[in-house]
Amino acid sequence: MRHERPRHEPIAARSWLFVPGDSESKMVKAVKSEADIVLLDLEDAVAPEGKAVARTTVAEFLHRNPEHRERLWVRINPFDGPHTLYDLASVMPARPGGIMLPKVYGPADVQRLDHSLSALEVANGIEEGSTRVIVLITETAEAMARTQDYKGAPRVVALTWGAEDLADAIGASTNTNADGSYAFTFELARSLTLLGAASAGVTPIDTISADFRDLDALQQRAQATRKAGFRGMLAIHPAQVPIINAAFSPTEAEVAEAQVIVDLFAANPGVGAIGWKGGMLDRPHLARAQRLLRQAGLG
Repeated sequence: MRHERPRHEPIAARSWLFVPGDSESKMVKAVKSEADIVLLDLEDAVAPEGKAVARTTVAEFLHRNPEHRERLWVRINPFDGPHTLYDLASVMPARPGGIMLPKVYGPADVQRLDHSLSALEVANGIEEGSTRVIVLITETAEAMARTQDYKGAPRVVALTWGAEDLADAIGASTNTNADGSYAFTFELARSLTLLGAASAGVTPIDTISADFRDLDALQQRAQATRKAGFRGMLAIHPAQVPIINAAFSPTEAEVAEAQVIVDLFAANPGVGAIGWKGGMLDRPHLARAQRLLRQAGLG
């Protein structure tokens, strides 16, 4: 009789730091950072001729750092190339905390990953279904039409998006406007990712800020995307991590206000709306306050 596989909750992780899988020194530095998740990258950060060596480097690094394994995830290569199964066969015996799947064409790629992971988990004495997954869901034109289809996708705890590969996929020469903001198609990708994550009941993670030197711009963007509903952000440099962590952490003032709202409704059971600060609070305000307290670890 087949045992029941573990059920995964949406992941609470603010900063997801990419680090090249072929650089031992950069991986060491990344682990010492405050990043909630360190993404050991076997895809874009590694040249094709270096991928075999990078797999071994990542697997050995995982083996040497078991105390950090929960936050050490691996971005594998996509299924539309020759490297994916080699990546998985190399890193899964070292039990990474999770897998990032890039350049999907739709949920079928997640199902394919699930089957591969299940076989490798069983072969390596890992609980079947325990390896979590984050999916990059906007890097191909086909995937843009499937962003709402990840509800119930096995293992998936978060969805994120990418602008660079999408630009290549659609033949765009740039993904930004003259003022540096994302062009319409790429803002659409961001919005569809947020809506897709909400539909699937998983964590929405915003994409990278490519200019890692402009920390002021990063702070403004991170704060804006958190207000929009994202719960974390990808990073490409350790200097970005503290900015992201701070932006996606509720402030003391926000926590205090949320607690007041929750307490008001608790003191008035059965009431649909309550007057407060010259306006009205209703049930959506309560739900948002409760969610914020949970994010702060108080709910």
